[in-house]
Amino acid sequence: MAEQLKAFYTEKVTPKLIEQFGYSNVHQVPKVLKVTVNRGLGEASQNAKALESSLSEVALITGQRPVVTRAKKAIAGFKIREGMPVGVMVTLRSERMYAFLNRLINLALPRIRDFRGVSPKSFDGRGNYTLGIREQLIFPEIEYDSIEQIRGMDVTVVTSANTDEEGRALLKELGMPFRDN
Repeated sequence: MAEQLKAFYTEKVTPKLIEQFGYSNVHQVPKVLKVTVNRGLGEASQNAKALESSLSEVALITGQRPVVTRAKKAIAGFKIREGMPVGVMVTLRSERMYAFLNRLINLALPRIRDFRGVSPKSFDGRGNYTLGIREQLIFPEIEYDSIEQIRGMDVTVVTSANTDEEGRALLKELGMPFRDN
């Protein structure tokens, strides 16, 4: 699956972007550098089972074992002490990144109920795109009976684009379904 999206990028997307933005060199064409999947777990400090289930779910979705993120400092209002687990994250690169992007764009996003496209405004000013997913059930790897609670996650696509316009064009050519605003 990963080879399909990578081959599509080199054969179809690169020439279109060169033509659209007038790049003089093929190395100026923006490309996807990495994809990070992050899930914050506020209840993990009291519920160790939530942390374990999130670790297994994110590993199943991404195909890579996640890292547990820990609190940097204590916050009494949230009952969090320094070093307590507060989330899980995965950074995907190369083959796994392309495989995950292919599954996200072609399988998971169309499974969202009443889906009209993702927001074209979620760029950070430097061509990177962040997408919030409300539930893990949109991924075909997750079975409804195996989850204990519906939890969301954030997916950030980091590109080498210099502007949001270039990043948007790259992701649109890769098949990201942006809604018309």
